[in-house]
Amino acid sequence: MTQTLTIRRPDDWHVHLRDGALLKGVAPHTARQFARAIVMPNLNPPMTDMAGVAAYRARIVEAVGQGSDFAPLMTLYLTDDTDPDEVARGHAAGVFVAAKLYPAHATTGSAHGVTDIARIYPVLERMAEIGMPLLIHGEVTDADVDIFDREAVFIARTLTRLIADLPGLRVVFEHITTAEAADFVRDAGPNVAATITPQHLHINRNAMLVGGIRPHAYCLPVAKREHHRQALRTLATSGFDRVFLGTDTAPHAQHLKEAACGCAGLFNAPFALESYATVFEEEGALDRFEAFASRNGPAFYRLPVNTQTVTLVREPVTVPASYDCNGTTIVPFHAGETLNWRFAG
Repeated sequence: MTQTLTIRRPDDWHVHLRDGALLKGVAPHTARQFARAIVMPNLNPPMTDMAGVAAYRARIVEAVGQGSDFAPLMTLYLTDDTDPDEVARGHAAGVFVAAKLYPAHATTGSAHGVTDIARIYPVLERMAEIGMPLLIHGEVTDADVDIFDREAVFIARTLTRLIADLPGLRVVFEHITTAEAADFVRDAGPNVAATITPQHLHINRNAMLVGGIRPHAYCLPVAKREHHRQALRTLATSGFDRVFLGTDTAPHAQHLKEAACGCAGLFNAPFALESYATVFEEEGALDRFEAFASRNGPAFYRLPVNTQTVTLVREPVTVPASYDCNGTTIVPFHAGETLNWRFAG
């Protein structure tokens, strides 16, 4: 039985680092395990131009502290009014590596998102021309669509058409949660990839609803039925090269999660690699973990693989019940649970 697992240092291809005091409390957890991270732009106000994105990157670098080699990879928040020239300029200058499409009101911080994807086709056409990835929160927001069906309906109604219209557009279908999404990505061409979170590999919707409302299992997109979880585990551990690690770590204060209208999002950064490694071990696929965590993402983003390595040791580790993140109490994913792997650095 494997007692240590050494892999190329991974990257996290989907994080929410927040801003201000909370940024300083949570960013070091991501920087501790990952060399780079794709940073989401859904702040208040959102990051919709070069100047705002560049300033936010500077705040992240300051938050992780001197001596850290962590590199935040920034994204632009798309709106109905995004200028294609601004997108191209920012990408050429290295200010942002990708752009994020939030359907309006789909999730936290998406109120300024895109109301109709047809309105931003000029932006997407320019992105296809310059090879800039589009990162998609893939859900519809129609009131008549059940929340558990929003991802599947988005695939049928929007994503299939988008790929057909713009086959040269490089798309990351983020934090997929359904068997339909797993099948879509597997069957799509080389320009379509996906990220999968640790929570969607570990829990199904029972975690939110059995024995009472469990707010610390609530995220968006919501966890689905068990057969969807199994489909995601199969894809993640299969060796398929267009699926990779993206935690979607999304910290919220404990009192905002445990509220009458609790916030969506799970803080999984402190034990992200341990959580993923547990899944790969359970699926008998530890030999494929490095590809998922460290190689597939850089390949799709056309970036070099990290030269450093990290090591996980087979030792039981208990996840704390909460963290004090620079004055904000946050309950992490797996709180109180014991995992079988420990990050040794």
